[in-house]
Order: sequence, then structure tokens, then C-alpha cells
Amino acid sequence: MDGAKALRKAVRMVLGEQALIQRCRIHKQRNVLDQLAEDKQAQAAWRLRTAWEQKDPAVAEKQLRKTAQWLENFAPNAAASLLEGLEETLTVQRLGIGGTLCRRLSNTNLIENCFSLAAHQCRRVKRWDGPRMILRWTAASLLRAEKSFRRVKGCEQLQELEKVLREFKTSSTLAKAA
Repeated sequence: MDGAKALRKAVRMVLGEQALIQRCRIHKQRNVLDQLAEDKQAQAAWRLRTAWEQKDPAVAEKQLRKTAQWLENFAPNAAASLLEGLEETLTVQRLGIGGTLCRRLSNTNLIENCFSLAAHQCRRVKRWDGPRMILRWTAASLLRAEKSFRRVKGCEQLQELEKVLREFKTSSTLAKAA
């Protein structure tokens, strides 16, 4: 998900405190780079990508914090943007998911593409006749968008993800009981 506080609150309300949240790295990178002068953007982007490509989340977090220190000297707002929610940009890595599936789940492109297709279908409606019509059109446009869905790259790793999530749920339940 992106950094919307209301969305995070909704996820926590529905799924509880044990919900795992992965922040979109593309949005995070964009937010950081928007705070920088043009001559620093390429280096900052390289530093962020290098950190997020690490297999070990502890190493990645250390590199991201080092990048924030580097940014602090000339762009404190960019450093603050990077540090806000930094741990949530590493959730998939902390679960031990790597490779293609990690890249797919660490951003919101999958859902944004779906919503973009739905918005395209509804773009010509000028007068919405109440909430039921909005729900019908949205559902119909999402069903139409579904026809263009393709297999998620890295889907062969989904069984591994399911196993890790089951273990996480079990360990969270045990920790709560203690």
C-alpha cells in the first residue's frame, strides 16, 4: 500500500494488529526524490534500489538509514520522508520472500493497474444515479478488467509465501497467548 494513514488504519481495523503491511517502494522513492535537487536524484535512486535489492533485511535497513543520514546534510525533508515507514518497505524481505515475487509485492502496480482499467471504463459516466449505480458500474468495470489480468510473475513462489505467512500467524498467536 502507499503511505495513506487512513488506509493503514482501515487495514488494522479489519485485519488486526498482526496484519503485515508492505509499503510501495515506488511511491516511497518518488516521495524522496521529489524533495531533492536534480543533480542528487540519480544517486539517491541508486542508493534506494541497491538497499531494497539486498536479500538480508537488516543489511537493507542499515543501508537505508545510511542513505537517510547522507540526505540529512542537504535535504532533511527527503531524509524524513525516507525514515517515515522505512521498516514497512522491507516487510516482504523480512518474510524471506525474494526474487520476482518480492519485486511484484513490494509495490502497488498490480492494484493500480486494475483500478486504472476500471476508471477508464467509467470515465464517460456524467451523472451517477446514487450509490447503487456506482457499485454496479465499479463491479462491472472490475469484472471487465479481470479479462486482461495475466499470471503474476513469481507466482511459483506463492506457496512459499503461504507457508511463511502461516508460520508468522502461528508465532503471532503464540506470542499473544504468552
